[in-house]
Amino acid sequence: MKSSFRRALPALIAVLVAVPLIAVPINPARADAAVFGTLGVQWTRTQDGRQKYSGYQVTPDVPIRMSDGTMLRGNLIRPTDRSGKPVSEKLPTIINMTPYTKMVSALASEVMNYPVLAPQLIDLLNGINLQGTVLSGYNELVGALRGGLIQTFAYDPKLIKSGYNMLVVDVRGTGFSQGTWQVFGDRERKDTVEVVDWASKQRWSNGKTGMAGVSYSGINQVQAAADDPGKLGAIFPVVPGADLVRDIIAPGGGLGVGFLSFWLAIVNGTKMIPNLASILNGTFDWKWLADRVKDPLTYFDLLVDALVTKDTKDLSPRTRDLVTAGTSRRDSLYTDVGRIQTPTFTIGGWNDLFTNSESRMLTGLKQLPNAQKKLIMDDGYHVTSSSDFGRPGHPPRIDVLARAWYDKWLKGIDNGIDRYSQATLASEPTGNFLQGPSFPLPGYSYQRQYLSGAASHSVNTPVAGDGSLSSTEPAQRATREVKPGLSTLCDRDSAQAAAGVTALFDFCGNDTRLSETAAQTFTGKPATTLTRISGTPVVHLRQRLNATDGYWHATVNVVSPDGRSRIVSMGQLMVSLRAVDKSKSGYAPNGDLTDPVLYLSLDHYSKVRPGQILDVDIPMSATQAALRPGDRLRVDIYSLNFPKSLPLGPGLWSSELRPQYVEIDPSAPSWVNVPLSRPLR
Repeated sequence: MKSSFRRALPALIAVLVAVPLIAVPINPARADAAVFGTLGVQWTRTQDGRQKYSGYQVTPDVPIRMSDGTMLRGNLIRPTDRSGKPVSEKLPTIINMTPYTKMVSALASEVMNYPVLAPQLIDLLNGINLQGTVLSGYNELVGALRGGLIQTFAYDPKLIKSGYNMLVVDVRGTGFSQGTWQVFGDRERKDTVEVVDWASKQRWSNGKTGMAGVSYSGINQVQAAADDPGKLGAIFPVVPGADLVRDIIAPGGGLGVGFLSFWLAIVNGTKMIPNLASILNGTFDWKWLADRVKDPLTYFDLLVDALVTKDTKDLSPRTRDLVTAGTSRRDSLYTDVGRIQTPTFTIGGWNDLFTNSESRMLTGLKQLPNAQKKLIMDDGYHVTSSSDFGRPGHPPRIDVLARAWYDKWLKGIDNGIDRYSQATLASEPTGNFLQGPSFPLPGYSYQRQYLSGAASHSVNTPVAGDGSLSSTEPAQRATREVKPGLSTLCDRDSAQAAAGVTALFDFCGNDTRLSETAAQTFTGKPATTLTRISGTPVVHLRQRLNATDGYWHATVNVVSPDGRSRIVSMGQLMVSLRAVDKSKSGYAPNGDLTDPVLYLSLDHYSKVRPGQILDVDIPMSATQAALRPGDRLRVDIYSLNFPKSLPLGPGLWSSELRPQYVEIDPSAPSWVNVPLSRPLR
């Protein structure tokens, strides 16, 4: 297997090197000893140095039978001695459960670890500096090749040769595994627990198990650790989710079509790729084929149903189960991280798809002491996480941190990873890191910034309306009309839904002024001193609809003196699903909501009367951000957020996409509630 990849790689490298781009060295960031430090140097040397074993061997398509008779298949990768044989020593095992086929993982691993040429190619691609151009997001995208993300997505030969077994398993109904794809259903969650148990009992295992992986393979790590507390020895989830309905399926009641449509297409497409080797040697799995025929387009029917159905009573039973709290299907998409007893190191991002869950991990892991729970939040997207890791001023590479984490908790090596800061947080929009004992960082207080109809005179590009923000309540009444538009096709929220791909374009990922052409903007006065934000802003609107339902989208931005407006927090709300679960929400001492958790359930579905004025609270994404002297805080208000999301079908039909209204009322003001290090004017 390895030799075939290596024969094909030179052609791939030749194609990539031929890309006509100008190579300009990138200036390194200023070092920050607290973020990287001497321990980071030590961990990096351990990961990149000479390993205990000389090689590794891949045993493909190992059968693993589940309790219901379904056969899953996994690639077992074990270290080898100088003779090329797997070592006889029993070792800890790292498990990666993937829906993207283990074949893709194997290809990615072999390409990334091709001797000499692959590192040189990665250095070449990362040496191309497009900062300051229209394609400035290029450097963030290719940076993930150097930051260790791919090694964690696939399997890491260095980790294996240091003394670990690796087991990469196709999730039920994907890759070469039998069954129908469950999408984190109860049976799939049980599979993960059973695979962990199976691996711990094999002759090549010493009984200690950990898990690895990115995105989907990060989510099932968290699930397995919660479903069978204490069984796993260590997990290292990268960009994971724990509350999938609020994270990506229907955040704020808006159906996440921007991500879900192409993601479902990818998984459903790759799961249909047959095992060609089995066809050639006469061992083709006909049950695999029969299972694929049963359900070729998993969950596309629900996606369409949720979009086109006009009335909630006409939703299909399976769709209703997804949007009704307390059903078994809805419960399977939620993980109570408070049950986890396994040391957990989470890598997340402020612009990631799952930032809602990631930002809550430290507070949610209630059974773990500080030494056993760590969180890094960078300012990247889903596919660009760790793009600058390993560089001065940034955390060590992901593969370096993962190795140190497994060595500590699966081998008992005292390497200091348990003393790494609990929270390591990129500060937007600059990306420099802060560290502290928690997220949010201690010492921040919520302050209202009121929306006013008075012009801020701070915009130098077209906007739908220019209003202001202030620490004082507005003096006059005003009404602002918010019309649906498609300007959000290109902004940071849209780039988040595209997992970061569209962030390639500077005017999409790093500047909101194009999308603000359809926004009512409310901008504050310039900050006079450094003011930080740490936590979850909340946008409280006094609003009116001309229909029985509506849809709000809001962003909190930092506006630099040159006029560039950059999103640091984003949120949305379908008005009919506005009900807040007070038992799970956070409140300030004055009673203001600081972290609204919506029910997002048909049990709390409530339309409004056209013309009715009422207050709503829009949940926003968590952030760590900073206003430097001269920067301004801005809130943008929209009534559509395509392509990231659309209202659920009943809400879309009820709203009729009519204009919506923000009512500026001194007796009942609207505001954004922001957790600040010091008050703003």
